[in-house]
Formats: sequence, C-alpha cells, structure tokens
Amino acid sequence: MFDSLKGIDSNLIYIIAFVIAFAIACLTTPLSKKFAYKVGAIDMPKARGMHTKPMPLAGGISIVLGFIITVAIIAPSIDDLELKHLIGLILGGAVITIVGLLDDIYDLPAKLKLFFQILAALIVIFTGTTIQAVSWPWAPHGVILLGSFSNVITIIWIIGVTNAVNLIDGLDGLATGISSIAALCLMFISILHGETTAILLTAALAGSCLGFLPHNFSPATIYMGDTGSTFLGFTLSVISIQGLIKSYTAITIIIAVLILGLPIFDTFFAILRRLANGKPVMQADRGHLHHRLVDRGYSHKRAVLTLYGISGGFGIAGILIAMNDIAFAIIIIAIIIAVWLLDTIVRKIKAKEK
Repeated sequence: MFDSLKGIDSNLIYIIAFVIAFAIACLTTPLSKKFAYKVGAIDMPKARGMHTKPMPLAGGISIVLGFIITVAIIAPSIDDLELKHLIGLILGGAVITIVGLLDDIYDLPAKLKLFFQILAALIVIFTGTTIQAVSWPWAPHGVILLGSFSNVITIIWIIGVTNAVNLIDGLDGLATGISSIAALCLMFISILHGETTAILLTAALAGSCLGFLPHNFSPATIYMGDTGSTFLGFTLSVISIQGLIKSYTAITIIIAVLILGLPIFDTFFAILRRLANGKPVMQADRGHLHHRLVDRGYSHKRAVLTLYGISGGFGIAGILIAMNDIAFAIIIIAIIIAVWLLDTIVRKIKAKEK
C-alpha cells in the first residue's frame, strides 16, 4: 500500500490524507458519544456555561483517531519524513489525550494537568523539536538565538497554546473551527516552505477537525472536551515549531502567533483580567471573547462565525507575512482592530442612550 502511495503526486497524497482524516472523525463521532455516556464523561450545565442540558464529552477521541490513523497510513510514503520528531508528537499527544479524557471523567486538579502537560512538552523536546530563535528586529540578523533557554521557551509555547485552545472551547463548534482554520493556514505556509511532514500533519489535523465539526456545530450533539481541545492545542503548537519556528527566519514566530492569534490573545487577556481582579489565574470565569459576544446579544452561531472571521483574518495576515507582503498583513490586522473598536464604541453609545 505504501509503495502505491509513493507513486502518487505529492499534492494528491495530502488531499487523500485530508479525506481519510475527515471520514474517520465523522464516522467515529457517534461511537465517541456512546463511549462518553458509558464512562461518565458528561458536562453538566454550569452558571458560567453556555448549555442548559447535560452534554457528552470525549468527542475529541474521534479527532485523535482521525489524525493518528491518517498519519500512520500516509507517513511512510513521505520521502523526507522526520520520524524522530513525529514520534515525539505522537507520544506527547497520547499523554495529553489520556489526561484530557481522565479530566472529562473525573475533573482532575489543574496542577496535575499542568504536570502532564510539562511531561508531554519534554517528550517533544527530547525528540528534537525546539524553538531555537525568537524574532527581534534590533538584534543581529533580526533574531535572538535562545541557546540554553530554548527548552524553557519551547515548554512555555507548547503549554500556552495547549491551554489557549482549551480555554476558547466555550461555544458549539468554536474551538473545532478555529483549530481547522489554524491548521489550514499552517498547511498553506508549510507548502510555501516545502515542509512535507508539516503539510501531512496539518492536512490530517484539519480533516479531523472538519470531520468532527458537523456533530459539534450549533446545535451540538457532542463536545470534544479536554480530550480534544488540549490535543488540538498541543498538536498545533508542536506542528508550528516543526513547520515554521525551527528556521532562523526573523518573522516565523510572528507568523505562528498570528495564526493562533485569537486563542493566544484571549488567554493573555484572561490572565491579565484575573490578576487585576485578584483571582487565581487558573480559575475559570465568564469573561472570554465568546462570553462577551453572547452577553452583547449575539446568538451562539453569530458569535462563533464572528470569531471564525477574526481567526481567519489573523491567519491570512500570517500567510501574507510568510509571502513577504507585510504591508498588506498590517492593513488586515488594523481593519480587524478598527472594526472591533468601532463596534465597542457604538454599543457603549447605544447603552448610554438607553
């Protein structure tokens, strides 16, 4: 089978990977739903939550299966496969998935989850995937070589993105769709850079997300839970290192931050908000972007589609920077910020008038 795949055009292989991942995730989601009820992975309604009835979790199992099985099938046909890096991603992802599933069932303490996230990040590092440089325009050649700090920065990046995607998983289809957009943007840039392994990984991840999305979009019949959201965040963080940041190009870190911009910025402001209010950083609240949109009167679907648009805008800006069209990327980012500020000002004026 692998020999037959090697005879196929490389672009077609990536399309096949996307289709296989999509089909596996879509077809196994009903099984994940039954499994969730059997093991007790059920999300009960909460005061800060957005649903009013018990919902099965662990739908992320289908996303993981779609991704892992597809990569196992297609990877041997990739000529310059970086096997050591791939093993690190798979092993680390397995740790994240198992802990996420246990959290969906037993609601694990935050410190215990953080411990295993660090462990998963260390697995990635020990298999050769690290951030070696960070962009800085005033440094020689536009980058700062991290040297001995490389491992620390890599751990922070992986844990940060892992939890950022987890925190934004608050509306039907939100984290799934944003992860799909991020994966597709990373895939496009990986194609530009000729990173074949990263293309395969992003194609499989995007296919898995979009295969799960019909079951997860409003009105959702199942949630991905921490099983899926932490796996998606972890996988996106590692792929972004393998496909982009490992080079010494000065703008690569900016590209990765932009593509994952919405969950990263939402998490950053959540941390600032909690510190300003004297609350623990890990304490959940109802101040995330999706909460604010719904509280403004947006329907769940409209809020999700709005955030899709913002995430897509950031992703396009990242792609434009990768294509050296920095001016156009800045214009897109400025438009997003201007529209957001204008909407905020208009709503405050209307509120005062009422």
